[in-house]
Amino acid sequence: MSAFYITTAIEYANGEPHVGHAFEKIGADAIARYHQLRGDTVHLLVGTDDHGLKVARSAQAAGRTPAEQADRISATFRRAWDTLGIGYDRFVRTSTAGHAAGVRALIERILARHPDVFYQKAYEGWYCVGCESFRTARELDDGRCAIHPSLDIERVAESNWFFRLSAFQEQLATFLTATPDFVQPAARYNEVLSLVERGLEDVSITRASLDWGIPFPLADAHGRHQTIYVWFDALPSYLTATGFPDTDDGAAWPAQIHVVGKDITRFHCVLWPAVLLAAGLPLPEHVWAHGFVTANGVRLSKSGGAWIDLDEAIERHGVDALRYFLLREIPFDDDGDFSWRRFESRYTADLANTLGNLTSRVAALVTRHARDGCVPSENHRDRVGPVGDAIHATQARVALALERYAAAFERFVPHEALAAVFDALVAGNELISRTAPWTLATDPTRRDDFDRTIRAAVTLLAQAAVLLWPVIPVTAERLWRSLGGPGG
Repeated sequence: MSAFYITTAIEYANGEPHVGHAFEKIGADAIARYHQLRGDTVHLLVGTDDHGLKVARSAQAAGRTPAEQADRISATFRRAWDTLGIGYDRFVRTSTAGHAAGVRALIERILARHPDVFYQKAYEGWYCVGCESFRTARELDDGRCAIHPSLDIERVAESNWFFRLSAFQEQLATFLTATPDFVQPAARYNEVLSLVERGLEDVSITRASLDWGIPFPLADAHGRHQTIYVWFDALPSYLTATGFPDTDDGAAWPAQIHVVGKDITRFHCVLWPAVLLAAGLPLPEHVWAHGFVTANGVRLSKSGGAWIDLDEAIERHGVDALRYFLLREIPFDDDGDFSWRRFESRYTADLANTLGNLTSRVAALVTRHARDGCVPSENHRDRVGPVGDAIHATQARVALALERYAAAFERFVPHEALAAVFDALVAGNELISRTAPWTLATDPTRRDDFDRTIRAAVTLLAQAAVLLWPVIPVTAERLWRSLGGPGG
């Protein structure tokens, strides 16, 4: 048993949750639940980034104060994650007093170690409000941000406080070279390493034109405490959620894994490690950068015209069906397309036909033919003949599936783990079709074959209930209880 602290990206409190947000949270929840099955002490963090220009503008457009907007949207995200069964331990908000105190303590700790790491400079550049980040000319595509092409890039000129990110370039490059599994999957690692090796520029970490946020501890040349840049405020939430700097609030730093979208790897894999290095604090063990959920090949975005409504997706076949579809159909290490046709097809083929069919067939056989309607006890007689061979072959496939399942979750790819489980369930259906237990039950000389077949099928379903719990917990618990499993 060991501690396992897993975080997700905290969401901007400017818009409502969609299927893309849900994909990340469901994936992280499944990974967390898998580690619970292993016996680890698990802490899962979700939350909202309440500050920043994006939130302030959405509040203005809605006729609310930024605080009112953040409260409203944060509550919406919390309800969505509760509905989806996300088993988080902490819902962090960057607008809380505890988080603000932790951010100030982190900056003061950095200043004590590196007094010249923050400095003031006038700056002018292209700013993407969607990314809450300045963009260089080479990062723009026809004057547009590649991630938010529907938004206008704004020219911003300010005198801000900067963080001397360039001072940590060599240390970061050395660390990344020596620790290639820090950034996963491999394609994302190569991108981050290339970014660092090309050279790092210092980062503006305050905003003079924005009041909605945490004041920077140092006053500027005009005696004003500028607002901390939203990313320099948000990333420390992973640390402040543990109680930093005063008490341990359950989860212990460092995190074992940050689960984030591939569009924000440079913040999590470059800026955040540099901040921790400057503070003399341990780095997280891994950063997993998942891909995007798309609709007709376009990343989900209301402004971009590609949208899958989360409530509609839940209502289609229920929470577990959506959880299953997203983690089975969308690779956690790549992009994947959502369509209602694929949703229906996957639901019918896997949950209704493969899992549902095996469950109903076995339940009917036990009810109609098993002695006293109970699962037959273990039979130690020699398992020879066609039925014994079929059971051995099925058990071998299940054993292989168990190995694949564990290996997949250890590599943070739940879609491969689910593929392994359903391979085992297919084997179970094939076992029933091959041995025809309904005929065995009517032949007194074949009763032992019937008992062994049913016991093997029930055992397989019990194993599947355990293995599917990280992804479809309600369905898995219902199956487990129907098999007579203890607890729930």
